[in-house]
Amino acid sequence: MKYIDIANTDLKVSNLILGLMRIKQLSLTEAEKLIRTAMDEEINFFDHADIYGPSYGECESYFAEAIQMNASIREKMILQSKCGIRKGYFDFSKAHILESTDGILKRLNTEYLDILLLHRPDALVEPEEVAEAFEELHKSGKVRYFGVSNQNPAQIELLQKYVKQKLVVNQLQFSIAHTPLVDAGIAVNMNIDQSVNRDGSILDYSRLNEITVQAWSPFQKGFFNGPFLGDLENYPELNEVINSIAAKYDVTNTAIAVAWITRHPANIQVVLGTTNVQRLIDSCKGSDIPLTRQEWYQIYTAAGNMLP
Repeated sequence: MKYIDIANTDLKVSNLILGLMRIKQLSLTEAEKLIRTAMDEEINFFDHADIYGPSYGECESYFAEAIQMNASIREKMILQSKCGIRKGYFDFSKAHILESTDGILKRLNTEYLDILLLHRPDALVEPEEVAEAFEELHKSGKVRYFGVSNQNPAQIELLQKYVKQKLVVNQLQFSIAHTPLVDAGIAVNMNIDQSVNRDGSILDYSRLNEITVQAWSPFQKGFFNGPFLGDLENYPELNEVINSIAAKYDVTNTAIAVAWITRHPANIQVVLGTTNVQRLIDSCKGSDIPLTRQEWYQIYTAAGNMLP
């Protein structure tokens, strides 16, 4: 397992993250096995959100119950959660951030979060309120570090103008079959759809400002349109290329899908949302596969992207 340093923190973290959005699909015994397998594979980073679960916060409670959370286990983990999504709207108000964080801590049975992210941009955000909430949480020791999810450079700059703490993480969708993070940068100044800059060059911005990007849905095509691995109807060439490269490195196609992301020099963390233990083990083998430039671009073009 490759470990990276999250800039402007003292956190040394696995470049793979276990995401717990679907943990309630498992029995408690199965959930414990999944978590402990992740730890055995040297994943030390676990990602939550207060909205995850059939009911609000249910996945956080289930996680703590499954692992029998205690001080000894807690010190081996980096725990991250997110707040700001409510039923039918987004809410970055001070009151909601503080209330949500207290609920998260209670459900996870911990006294502090390593990182708290604001989940999806709130168009009605008042950054002064966010700053006040973050300051209270930081001073009280409830949250060590802060970040955002799905935000562009201007949104981050607006928050950072008021927030005293450095925003250290941005969680964004990225996979071989969902590549807006790199498309416009590859096809600069061309009159084609691939050249459209949809995110304000957030990947370059993150590298310039030492913000760690976390890639969610690493096996999905589009916005929850299903996995591209094994989709021979829509991605025959991509699967052929991935399978060929997987054979070269003696790993599964899942590992190569992960390795394509971890190969990027931005040191992107990959959020694994699988509930399948074997798929988790297979994915972990992609933590540090040294794909060549040629292999990386071969995979990129096989997904339907062009090189100028």
